[in-house]
Amino acid sequence: MARVSRKPANVMEYASVKTLTIRRPDDWHLHLRDGAVLEAVLPHSSADFARAIIMPNLVPPVVKVSDALAYRERIMAALPETDSFTPLMTLYLTENTDPDDVAAGARDGHITAVKLYPAGATTNSQSGVRDIAKVAPVLERMAEIGLPLCVHGEVTDPSIDIFDREAVFIERVLAPLRKRIPELKVVMEHVTTKDGVDYVKSAEGNLAATLTTHHLIINRNAILAGGIRPHYYCLPVAKREEHRLALRAAAVSGDSRFFLGTDSAPHLDPLKECACGCAGIFSSINTMACLAHVFEEENALDKLEAFASLNGPAYYGLPANKEQITLVRRNEPVAYPKSVHTADGPITVFDPMFPIHWTVEDHPVG
Repeated sequence: MARVSRKPANVMEYASVKTLTIRRPDDWHLHLRDGAVLEAVLPHSSADFARAIIMPNLVPPVVKVSDALAYRERIMAALPETDSFTPLMTLYLTENTDPDDVAAGARDGHITAVKLYPAGATTNSQSGVRDIAKVAPVLERMAEIGLPLCVHGEVTDPSIDIFDREAVFIERVLAPLRKRIPELKVVMEHVTTKDGVDYVKSAEGNLAATLTTHHLIINRNAILAGGIRPHYYCLPVAKREEHRLALRAAAVSGDSRFFLGTDSAPHLDPLKECACGCAGIFSSINTMACLAHVFEEENALDKLEAFASLNGPAYYGLPANKEQITLVRRNEPVAYPKSVHTADGPITVFDPMFPIHWTVEDHPVG
């Protein structure tokens, strides 16, 4: 069946040049790292995004409110003076996390969420949770005050195939947890499977999911076909094509339970291109252009604003941004940098493996 052509009211065409104006987007899952890497990558997020949920898996991790405040100060010191950007800080959940510290941080507006890393699941997760029962007091307090829990949804049982770890996490950990504490607001971050999409869609409330730019574009062939390509290796790892298509369908559906979390995760090239390379894809620079490409392919440009700018704030109980950005589709491909240089070395930028014709023309300032 042929698709019905549709053009949202905020899309305009001038002499075959297409423009799309939307509310300024937010990034609900972002790694900024620290030091020289923070200074190099932050401007590429703050140029397009008004706010971002900042991941706490530093070395050492951000486990207390005082840690979050100190990290926020470092972020603001690295922010270009011309940019308006609000880092939304999170705490790294450990089995020693103090519920009172969490509650005080939420009350004072210092933290926006708490992050659950199963121990050993991803980068700098060694201090994460091994026994979910041991963090029940923290989760119960969070449910009482309405503070969201951001979840890296994978089991770390070595007997479970890496491509099945998200589905098994839902079955073994998340579903029982939500049954035990139904009032807890949960964000399943970087969902990568049809299982995850279906689980979110089946939920009656207090559950949402972020989708990354790269998981809408690549499947596992990008990592392995034609040779090992480390700059497409991330965790959760990209899955089969059927899962990528399910993620795309969720992103363009308009369903308010799905929203953008880039999981842009920079690593220096030597740490990616080695015998045991780090997991993570750096996509902040071209995320909005790549998303416009994806949504255009799906005849769903009218749904991009909800996905990138509206659904996330609504779930977190925050207002949508008043500022707008304008995306422009050029006739010729737009050249984006292949890498970003830091004082410690280069970081490769996500290559979507197709020509990018979109660019953000309007970058709001404070």
